[in-house]
Amino acid sequence: MAHLEGQQRAEYVQDMFARIAGRYDTMNRLMTMGQDVTWRRYVIAEARLPVNGLLLDIATGTGEIALEGLSLVPGLRAVGGDFTLEMMQVGKRIPVRQAIRWVGADTLALPFPDATFDAVTSGFLMRNVIDVRRAFAEQLRVMKPGGRVVVLESSPPKRNLLRPFILLHLNVVIPTLGRLVSGEADAYRYLPDSTQQFRDPDTLAAIMRDAGFQDVSYRLFMFGTIAVHVGRKPG
Repeated sequence: MAHLEGQQRAEYVQDMFARIAGRYDTMNRLMTMGQDVTWRRYVIAEARLPVNGLLLDIATGTGEIALEGLSLVPGLRAVGGDFTLEMMQVGKRIPVRQAIRWVGADTLALPFPDATFDAVTSGFLMRNVIDVRRAFAEQLRVMKPGGRVVVLESSPPKRNLLRPFILLHLNVVIPTLGRLVSGEADAYRYLPDSTQQFRDPDTLAAIMRDAGFQDVSYRLFMFGTIAVHVGRKPG
């Protein structure tokens, strides 16, 4: 599945997330052993949102990063955009997430004017898009000058002593959990596959710089399998 390209890949990803929407949050807790909560808080901290600021969380899913922003930044207005409506519908049913402004949105053609948001965040988006450079260009376009982009994404496991154990977790544990918890082992084979085939953190940082972001940096988590990239729009 991770080998699919173009529109075929986009349609597969959209359908896959629609199928696992109801168990998505639960699976995230299990797959990451609860560490995803810490990563989301770090994403919001790195966004450096102002009081009463405006955040776009693209590929918001059920809205967990957007909710973290609302919880941590006074007066924040959070827009959650996603092209899988079923994911957002799950989030909208959770009372504490009803303050999120939910919008159907394709990350490659964002339905917002230029220079709208103080920051743009995303969680596990980039390995699923069919054009990473175009996605970053759109995020840059809708950000105010000086705004920050923060990207939470999985990274291919490094070649070290931990690699066999990480591959066991990716290729055996996660699909098994997916089958038991969500009934969708196929989807949870795609997610590890897409991680292993995605760009390494240095390559992703280079793409961000090519797209026009400045001061690009990243921090690794969970034995190097998770990276949070940060960049700033000039101005």
